[in-house]
Formats: sequence, structure tokens, C-alpha cells
Amino acid sequence: MEKYSTPATPASRPTWETLEAFARQGIQQLLQRLLEEEVTELLGRSRCERREGVDSPGGYRNGYGKERQLSMSSGTIAVKRPRVRGLEGRFESRILPLFKRRTQEVSALLPELYLHGLAEGDFDLALRGLLGEAAPLSPSSIARLKQGWQVEYEAWKKQPLGDVEVVYLWVDGVYVKAGLEKEKAALLVAVAGMRDGSKRVLSVECGHRESTESWSALLRGLKDRGMAAPKLVIGDGALGIWAALANVFPTSAEQRCWNHRILNVLDKLSKKQQRQAKLLLTRIPYAETREQADQLKKEFQSWCERKGAIEAARLLDQDWERMIAFYSFPKQHWKHLRTTNVIESPFAAVRLRTTAARRYKKVENATAVIWKVLMVVEKSFRRLDAPELLAEVLAGVRYDNGVRVRPRAEERASA
Repeated sequence: MEKYSTPATPASRPTWETLEAFARQGIQQLLQRLLEEEVTELLGRSRCERREGVDSPGGYRNGYGKERQLSMSSGTIAVKRPRVRGLEGRFESRILPLFKRRTQEVSALLPELYLHGLAEGDFDLALRGLLGEAAPLSPSSIARLKQGWQVEYEAWKKQPLGDVEVVYLWVDGVYVKAGLEKEKAALLVAVAGMRDGSKRVLSVECGHRESTESWSALLRGLKDRGMAAPKLVIGDGALGIWAALANVFPTSAEQRCWNHRILNVLDKLSKKQQRQAKLLLTRIPYAETREQADQLKKEFQSWCERKGAIEAARLLDQDWERMIAFYSFPKQHWKHLRTTNVIESPFAAVRLRTTAARRYKKVENATAVIWKVLMVVEKSFRRLDAPELLAEVLAGVRYDNGVRVRPRAEERASA
């Protein structure tokens, strides 16, 4: 007679409605077994097994600690940490350290939630929805996590940069509004374009209205940490950054952000004139050569003179050499170099969080949280185009109107 295995009972067989709970139960049982095996490995014998001799490892099992709630990205489970007595030193589990209540992935959820607009007071509700009602969360635990970010931020600011190969450096002062601050304060941010094509946040500092002193302190901090002078620095029109750059990295070329300059020029025109002016202005930085850009600038200035907007025409002459510095770099990189969008784009979400929520009394208190959010955003930074050309730029190869300038010896050899 053919034998059949006994079918699983309804309690042990998952359904669609109970699938999550079934999976968490399996993880809970597995983790508990791993904790038991960890003790077995430490003592050299299984439960109820006697010591083989005097020289065998000491120690003995002594029950369990209080049941602990452990939050993971898949939910919250309950485990009991085995206790061991009679050891020379204290038993420290590698799987579940003594005071840990959540995995690193769960801790990383907070800046993710913040980035997507969740107010601080809603963290508890959202995390319980994701992790289960038993999740060990409280206002004090959230506060401790944020204090941990401050410690991480302070350590991050001291990381050495001697092995960092920076080709381009974008700098900008991003203004945030803290709850009880009367005025917006500047966060000075520096993002590097690396030799391998990646982008990396290198500095986030509180500044005083983008002054020369504040920018000098930021740049000196990067230099003291070992960063070499970048080949090109891209910034807005604040005079503080250019004066600071001359003090700290005088060999770096300077590119002024076209977005900022276009807005400055449009502010000098009437609302009626701005639409046509913007069409003319935006053609200039997309000219194929430096000479064409200069011609388009003259055409715009002639239009301004016909409209009686002499101040707008003159404004475009200011810092003109800084406006067209990108023509001395590979054409494939121009779209990255014309503006400070590398910083402005990720900070759009950050500024929304800090301005709308009004959740900080001091900007200093917000800096570590903003830095943590930027660390999340950094993972999605778009890489630079044509990364193979970055090594040439770093080596000092010259470009004219985006085209590599061949050395005379190379030209003679090919003739």
C-alpha cells in the first residue's frame, strides 16, 4: 500500500494573507538557531553535552536574557539572546550585539523617509507601519539616531582626501530657513567630479552669507585633508568664493554658473521683455565655440540697447571670462560645467524639507540631518560623461573650444 506524507496543517501552511507573518516566523527561528550555534561554537559543545576534560573550553549556558524586539527591513521579530557564564571575558554575540535593537538597513530608512518629505513627528507612525507595531521605537530612540548622525558627520568632516583625485569642483551656498532663525543662513556645499567619473560630496559647512572668510575656511579644510587643487571650480556669482579660491587654490580655473547669471540679467528687464530676452540669453552658453558665444552676446546687447535696457547689456560683460571658461575643457563635459545644477538639483528636496517643515531652532542643528540626506542623494548622482577624458584633464592636457590641443611634436610626427 502506497504511503503518503501527512499534509501540512493550516497553521504551518502559509496563505497569501499570512505570507508576511510566515516569513518573519521563519527568519525568527533561523536567527534563534544561529544564536544557539554561536554559543555552541564558543563553548565547543552542544546543549546538555558534558565537558570532555579539564583543558576543554570553560563556560556554561545560563538560560536566556529578556525577549528582545529586533526591527529589520522585513518586519519586527522577537528573539532571546542566550546567556553564558563562567568565561574569563564577557560573551559578545557577533550576530546580535548587546544593545542593538534595529538593523543598519532600518536605521538608514530615516534619512530616506526624511528625503521624501516625512515630518519628524511622523517617523514613529511610518516605521511602525513598515516594521510592525512591536517595533522598538520611541521619540527618544529617534533622537538618539539623529545624535548618531551628528557623530558620523563630525567624523566624515575629518576623513583624509589625499587619495581623492578631483578634476572638477562644484561649490554653492544653499540657503535654508530654520524655525526660529530670523534670516536664512547659508550651507556651503562642495561636490567633486572624480577622475573615474563619479561625483562625491566633500564638504557641507555652515557659512556666514557666503563670505570670503567662510569659503576660505571650507577650501582650506579640503586642502588640509589632502585634496589637491581641482582643474576647474564651478560656482555662482558670489564674490566670496572667487576671492577665497585665489587664496587657497590659485591655479584652479574658474567657471561661473550660467543659470545664476541669466537670472541676474533678467532681473534688470521688465516682465514684458524677459521672455524674449531669455530666448536670446540661453543660446549663448550653447554656442559651439567661444567666438560664437561672443557674437551671440553682442547680438543680445544690441537688442538690449534697442529696448533701452543698457544695465542688462552691461551686466553680461561682467565676469565674461569666467562665463566661458568651460570652452577650455572637453566638449563632452560642457553640460556638466555650465552650471551648478550638480548641487542645486539634489538640494531642491533638501530645501523643501528644511523650509516647509520649520523643525529646527538653529541651522547648526539641521546641518547633520541635511548631510545625512545628501549621503542618500549621493548614491543616485549621475556620472560624468566621457570619463576616459578626465585623466587627460587631470594630467594637464589642453583643450580649445572643447577639442584636444595636439602638442607640436605630435603634429610634426603625423605630418
